[in-house]
Amino acid sequence: MTASASAVEVSGLRKDYHGVEALRGLDFDIKHGETFALLGPNGAGKSTTIEILEGYRDRSAGTVSVLGVDPQRGGLDWKARLGIVLQSSGEQGSATVREQLTHFAAFYPNPRNVDEVIAAVGLEDKASSLIRKLSGGQRRRVDVALGIIGRPELLFLDEPTTGFDPEARRQFWTLVNQLKAEGTTILLTTHYLDEAAQLSDRAGIVADGRLVELGPIDTIGAAEARIPVVRWTRNGIEREERTDRPAEFVARLALDGEPERLEVIRPSLEDIYLELVGNVEAAAAELAASTGEASS
Repeated sequence: MTASASAVEVSGLRKDYHGVEALRGLDFDIKHGETFALLGPNGAGKSTTIEILEGYRDRSAGTVSVLGVDPQRGGLDWKARLGIVLQSSGEQGSATVREQLTHFAAFYPNPRNVDEVIAAVGLEDKASSLIRKLSGGQRRRVDVALGIIGRPELLFLDEPTTGFDPEARRQFWTLVNQLKAEGTTILLTTHYLDEAAQLSDRAGIVADGRLVELGPIDTIGAAEARIPVVRWTRNGIEREERTDRPAEFVARLALDGEPERLEVIRPSLEDIYLELVGNVEAAAAELAASTGEASS
């Protein structure tokens, strides 16, 4: 039997909560060794999707395979192949950083070296400190360390850099790229769109329980959404123009005199994401309004 090229396969995934549809038929896969970002606003269905993939929540319909196993039937051997960094951590009691990691490492057949993991998350100076006395950002680094100590094949990172300062975020990005180079498959959720753009090979955007966009980071969004915008001021009036030839357009502008406050903006992943999500939310609100009018 040939192994699947995908670490995660999702088809027709649905989840209902007492008649309310949280997921409305998601289809996507994640290749082995790929870093995949699942993006979307709060309440869009990201957390429900992740919990189903991790085996914490049952689905209402559809098929799901994670490392070749249905998560609803995954046993301890399957769970040992996963690394999970939850959005928020629990109480760690009176253990030190090194004690906690040493304890968790014993649960795995081929764990990473504890001191190497402590160094990787930048906690060398806190290795002997009680976890409950660490700052929020430092405890978040412990969460990440616990997620990677077991050398997982598939790593779930749910808002991993919440509470990190800019320098710590950059260090974390280096760590993620090291894990990727080792062949770790990574599923990332984050509200930092620059983080998704920096770390991910592909992204899926979820809104209103649906997957509204799926593809490589540099192709997300329709082609027109990626056309640069030229903005300038002339005679006190702000103007803008979308053009796929911004240099030529600016040169023509200059023929009529140097424009003021000139800028050329190439839409980022965040710009495209906001436009996609905004369109979906506007359509959902319009549908809700029309349904309400029809029933009244």
